[in-house]
Amino acid sequence: MSAVTARPARFAPGLTDFLRRAVRTPAFVAGAIMVLLLIAVAVFAPVLATHDPVQQSLTESLRPPSSAHWLGTDQLGRDVYSRMLFAARTDLSIAGLAVIIPFTVGLSLGVIAGYLGGWVDWVVLRLTDTVAAFPFYIIVISVVFAVGAGESGIYLAFALVGWVTFARVVRGSARTYRDAGWLAAARGLGYSPPRVIFRHLLPNVLPQAVVVLMTEIVLIMVAIVTLGYLGLGVQPPTPDWGTMIAEGQAFVTTKWWIPVIPGLAVIYSGIAFSLLGDGLSDVWRVR
Repeated sequence: MSAVTARPARFAPGLTDFLRRAVRTPAFVAGAIMVLLLIAVAVFAPVLATHDPVQQSLTESLRPPSSAHWLGTDQLGRDVYSRMLFAARTDLSIAGLAVIIPFTVGLSLGVIAGYLGGWVDWVVLRLTDTVAAFPFYIIVISVVFAVGAGESGIYLAFALVGWVTFARVVRGSARTYRDAGWLAAARGLGYSPPRVIFRHLLPNVLPQAVVVLMTEIVLIMVAIVTLGYLGLGVQPPTPDWGTMIAEGQAFVTTKWWIPVIPGLAVIYSGIAFSLLGDGLSDVWRVR
């Protein structure tokens, strides 16, 4: 009897098996290295920076890259290199905090709806369909307008709309596993629904949710940069890639490094998390 209660290894590979498959997956290795490098830059920004990111010096404005300013200066004489580092810290921290509530809510609703079915599943589906019926950026911009520009509006906007993708993906996985023999065995042993859901089913749908998480982080970071570009996100003088692009677009033909370099940072971040997500998908794929 104890054999049927154990979670099958093929659905939740051990750490050793995970690492062995991970190092053999090029997308995972490349994505992990790129993400870790990005996180290291954000964490050690105060150490790596050569200047105060908000210090202005109008006599040093619009200087080209040099030994004094590695990536030049902007129109206010602020060091672009130092602002890039601190902008990475700002955008990554906001994206990380903004995805916590959507991930938790979507994961919980999806696994519960997929396992229980019935009216619970119907309610969750109607909620996801209602939120998904409205364009993502329309909802986000509307919420930010209502709450006000800044980090609080960003957190609230993503909490309201970001859970939908997680709920849909996890619900589909949970419905696939709902009639599996090992879950039927758990129910036959008299385990309560919460124990079956969160002790046995959740660990097996979690990998797909984590893969979606990587994609959603990219989406959130792009949205943060977009809001910053529109003046609805992080407010000056706090460094932010979107704000840097907006402030430098007037100089794109003469001082191209001001808007282009933060744009390249956004592209790098998107590629990094996308590769990591693809790699995790390959590593966790059931064989």
